[in-house]
Amino acid sequence: MAINYHAEDRTITLHTRSSTYQMQIAGTGHVLHLYYGHRVDGMCLDYLHILTDCGFSPNSYENRLRREVSPDILPLEYSAAGCGDYRVPALECMSDAGLVGADLRYVRHEITDGKYALPGLPAAFAEAGEAQTLSLILADAATGLEVELLYGVFEAADVITRAAVFRNNGDAAIRLDRASSLCLDIPFGTGPSGGCWDLLHLHGRHCMERMPERVRLMHGIQTLGSRRGASSHHNNPFAVLMASDAGETCGECIGIMPVYSGNHRTDIELNQAGSVRVVSGIGGDLFAWQLDPGDCFFAPEVILCRTGEGLERLTHLCHDFLNRHVIRSPWKDKKRPLLINSWEAMTCDFNAEKVLKFAEEAAALGIEMVVLDDGWFGARDDDNAGLGDWFANERKLPGGLKPLSDAIHGLGMKFGLWVEPEMVNEDSSLYRTHPDWVLAVPGRKPVMARNQLVLDMGRSEVVAYLYDVISTLIQENGIDYIKWDMNRNIADTFSAALPPHRQMEVSHRYMLGVYALLDRLTREFPEVLFENCAGGGGRFDAGMLYYTPQIWCSDDTDAIERLTIQMGTAVGYPVGTMGAHVSACPNQQTGRTTPFGTRAIVAMSGTFGYELDPAHLSEEERRQVRVWNERYYRFYDLIHRGKYYRLTGIDRQVDYAAWAYVREDGSQALVNLVVTRAHANTHGFHIHLRGLNAQARYRLAEQVIEGCEAPDGTYLGGMDLTGRVFTGASLMIAGFTLRPMRGDAPAAQLLFEQTDAEEM
Repeated sequence: MAINYHAEDRTITLHTRSSTYQMQIAGTGHVLHLYYGHRVDGMCLDYLHILTDCGFSPNSYENRLRREVSPDILPLEYSAAGCGDYRVPALECMSDAGLVGADLRYVRHEITDGKYALPGLPAAFAEAGEAQTLSLILADAATGLEVELLYGVFEAADVITRAAVFRNNGDAAIRLDRASSLCLDIPFGTGPSGGCWDLLHLHGRHCMERMPERVRLMHGIQTLGSRRGASSHHNNPFAVLMASDAGETCGECIGIMPVYSGNHRTDIELNQAGSVRVVSGIGGDLFAWQLDPGDCFFAPEVILCRTGEGLERLTHLCHDFLNRHVIRSPWKDKKRPLLINSWEAMTCDFNAEKVLKFAEEAAALGIEMVVLDDGWFGARDDDNAGLGDWFANERKLPGGLKPLSDAIHGLGMKFGLWVEPEMVNEDSSLYRTHPDWVLAVPGRKPVMARNQLVLDMGRSEVVAYLYDVISTLIQENGIDYIKWDMNRNIADTFSAALPPHRQMEVSHRYMLGVYALLDRLTREFPEVLFENCAGGGGRFDAGMLYYTPQIWCSDDTDAIERLTIQMGTAVGYPVGTMGAHVSACPNQQTGRTTPFGTRAIVAMSGTFGYELDPAHLSEEERRQVRVWNERYYRFYDLIHRGKYYRLTGIDRQVDYAAWAYVREDGSQALVNLVVTRAHANTHGFHIHLRGLNAQARYRLAEQVIEGCEAPDGTYLGGMDLTGRVFTGASLMIAGFTLRPMRGDAPAAQLLFEQTDAEEM
């Protein structure tokens, strides 16, 4: 059993394949967290915790004569403010009677087969036999607040999910000011390296999302979060606690991944006792929820996983779990069509003839789908009008979308469409008809971004309208793909549909409306490929992946910039979820010129497509498109279903980036290397492969070198290693050296295949 209760010592133990999570019900009714680490069977681990008198740490009434027993230093399974624990709380609340905080005590628990669900929210799912659920109920006697802690234990996947449900069983309303899903106390000394931890997080900005940064935990509270109404470009919800001596292939790592796309907050506190507390869930600063008597509130899920084998193993656990238990679209197991997007080629300046010519040029290159981006609807010629009017602009598209869709389908291609459903321009029929449908503060001029406003997605009539117009678009025009964009964050969090005491619920109600719309559309149109986008990667999170199997990784399509963006993203999110395209050069965002093959190698490390005008390609570039299309298809399964390895670490400052994809059985490896900065009198590039079978032999089956200038016009000084046989051990332990490559961002792609050949 993955979940066990031992009545004698009152411990509840959760086991995954390689981890143990244990808690204990104390005599006072407090639930104490004992351990989360490498799997330990058949033991009560309460001996790990030594009680000590810590000055200015108060005692619960039952322990008023035992100064060493304080809620301020005990490892609590779930902590609330106001009851003597001064560390960062998981719960903050206040009743209408003025009662602040909650003293949460054990009531009961239940262990069931299967995985819990969260109404209206994305959450991991399981087939029969893949998971068990622990329901642990705590309550506060004074207010009548009940907190149900939910644990989903995926034993084979090495993952535990956490969620919380809040019920008001009292007579007065209760306002939840913070309602986190995860509270994890790691007591001093029970972690690795004497309890010394680092924090790895993914910060950024628009066009530079998910930049990995590793910092040492300091005493005090470090906070990651978003107040923007979206998970944001700036602080991705995913974070990792790493032992101070942990690296790619060794050391303790704990991953924390909220399954939520709105305001989120994760606090990591290193406190006076030397222990670490992690609290994670829905954002607290712009959140409150009114619980009337009899009401309940479901907090979003948080995925929790750990390994003692380093960051690489944690990455594999996250990728496998998201692919198998979070992403539910049928497209996760299908080859995605090779697409071309119109935005960088045409922006809003096009007509039907121009789009059809664009499609014909793309079809001749073997591209399978045309996506018509912004500018096809309403009075849309720029950012200032049309959002909300999801009907074709017949000045540009005579007869609407259907004739164009039919013509593109007639070329043997699929047809995709860009929409931004959550937004509206003041200059639109929708706004003129329903000005009260936007989020705006009465008596105050609204905050504008891209000259657009945000629709109140918490209103059922708004969601119903958007469902009607989008489903009609799909049905009437044979749409095969939807790119779902969101190009501004929320500022005026006021809904005309809510009373004053519920205005702090606006941001969460907004996300519930977005989820409801996505849920209905993706269930009704499973054959349509939905790609999420929020000004690029502004909502790249597990919550969105529940509905859309891929997310546009960033509006920055520069191949060199994308190396860091995609490597940071891949710390927690699978390669197949990252929208990545080959764009024209000089690049629109950076002005950089990069070899075509380098751009293709980087874009292949995602969903792969094009962001350019094929009519402007030279004959050599057209040849390159065909070559890289063929390589994309040939290596699709290896890239999307193989294991991903960082061959240059995320925190290693080098002048090149290298990564690889290796089949599960180790039979094939595709190695990629891009030079980001060339030097005079330079050294070669040395890498160590991983994931191979040490005793097996591997032939270097292919080596493709792009953008490389050498004095004699050859690679490796005239030495070609194609066909050379190596042992798996030699490639992993001794490594492999590529000789110097010169030029502007040259790149290499090497294919190693297991062989029975004896020659070395």
